[in-house]
Amino acid sequence: MELVTNKKLYLVSGRTNLPLAEAIAGELGVGLGDPNLAEFANGEIHCRFSESIRGCDVFILQTHSGRSGASINDSLMEQLIMVDAARRASAKRITVVCPHYGYGRQDRKATGREPITAKLVANLFKEAGASRLVGIDLHSGQIQGFFDGPVDHLTAMPVLIEGLSSLKGDLTIVSPDAGRVKVAERYAIMLGAELAIVHKRRSHSAFNTVEALEVVGDVSGRLCVLVDDMIDTAGTICSAANQLADRGAAEVVAATTHGVFSEPALERLADSALQKVIVTDTLPLPDGADPDLFEVVSVAPLIAEAIRAVFEDTSVSEIFGGNNLV
Repeated sequence: MELVTNKKLYLVSGRTNLPLAEAIAGELGVGLGDPNLAEFANGEIHCRFSESIRGCDVFILQTHSGRSGASINDSLMEQLIMVDAARRASAKRITVVCPHYGYGRQDRKATGREPITAKLVANLFKEAGASRLVGIDLHSGQIQGFFDGPVDHLTAMPVLIEGLSSLKGDLTIVSPDAGRVKVAERYAIMLGAELAIVHKRRSHSAFNTVEALEVVGDVSGRLCVLVDDMIDTAGTICSAANQLADRGAAEVVAATTHGVFSEPALERLADSALQKVIVTDTLPLPDGADPDLFEVVSVAPLIAEAIRAVFEDTSVSEIFGGNNLV
């Protein structure tokens, strides 16, 4: 007996960043599936797909972030529940798409008696039934090895470079710390810019606090662009921006993939030396963000291309010319 089958792509999203999901669906020319997500009276999440997904190539999209009335843990649990529902509904293959991968900073044991939570999250996805993971600008490349299956590590560099290409002046790309030098160097090469580094150290006495120390490189009179994978409380980026301004930078701009913007980030950014913050839509911009300060560029076309490549079993890295590999 011989049977020729046609694959069907089924894209479904959690509730954390629906505008991004709708934009990706539009790029792919498909409808967005309905998981019928709801809560029981005690807050437990329930999911039931509106149509049969038996034999489908299912892509489950969710950015790991808090939203009104929900936390990042609710967002993560929501995606895990959708994965489990898809597996039990006989999906042929399940790919989790995480524009922002939660707990990515907990990727190693910095001190004794700590968890490696980024690995735990990967284990949860695998156990729930995911066979593949797609992420954008993971906090560290080693996270790719935490998931027991194929991982497509995308980068927002193309859309951020497009946003930066309109800037006028003598451009210097600045790494906010030594760990981001390699990424900053790639930006500098792509934009034909100079490179500088802000040397920093984290405070050992205060949690989540950064002390910026010194700038390595000539930034006087130049348009400086700080590039990082995320801005959370904005301590690092604001401290670096103020140092650049103190050393004579003509203008300071930040470019980041993930705008987490936990309190008091918006206040710090508004009071800092930054003239503009270019950020992608992997995370929704929080209420109260100054539209004159923030410029949002979309990663929807990049994610859509990656989903199409996975569905068609073609190369994802060719989309970026191999520049997504870290």
